Amino acid sequence: MKTPIPLLLAAALLAGVGCAHHREQVDATPPAAPATAAEIVASTLGPTDLIEVRVFQEPELSGVFQLGPKGDIVFPLCQRVVVAGLTANGAAERLRDCLAHGFLRDPQVSVLVKEYNSKKVFVFGEVQKPGTFLFEDGMSIVQALTLAGGFTKQAAQNSASLTRRVDGQEVKLKVNVQDIAMGRAANVLLQPGDIVFVPESLF
Repeated sequence: MKTPIPLLLAAALLAGVGCAHHREQVDATPPAAPATAAEIVASTLGPTDLIEVRVFQEPELSGVFQLGPKGDIVFPLCQRVVVAGLTANGAAERLRDCLAHGFLRDPQVSVLVKEYNSKKVFVFGEVQKPGTFLFEDGMSIVQALTLAGGFTKQAAQNSASLTRRVDGQEVKLKVNVQDIAMGRAANVLLQPGDIVFVPESLF
């Protein structure tokens, strides 16, 4: 019997916010859980993303690069390298492989994501500055609402909704933002493409 999608979404949201509290209660750090498919997608690169590449002891090969429309960068020696769909570590591995084939012996490459321009979240409704905002790794619903300027006076702060696509289906979940701010509920981590809507209060 399949678990209803809203329950899967709620479980995923709660799982993403409960880890820090758990670490405060135990001395030993538990083994890291394998990354979920959603977490992997959230950390992959896409067109217009900005990355910083560092090659150890090779300053002329290091620098900041922006992915083109096809998800590639023009990298010294390697020319055009497609890194879209890869994580930062995956992009570093691809560049390392290129440099190791005829250019450098045992190159050490690291990649840091500076801007996830390809990934966005949307905040609408009773907020001061509704609109589209760049997704950041570890972004929470409170952070997104802060970027949107916070609530208006008419906002129903405990009736915000989060809409997300799960397994190809659009799922909506109510989020008690005021309870989060007061410490009565756990914060909620967002994913690229999430839509946050704050309705008008009926009172």
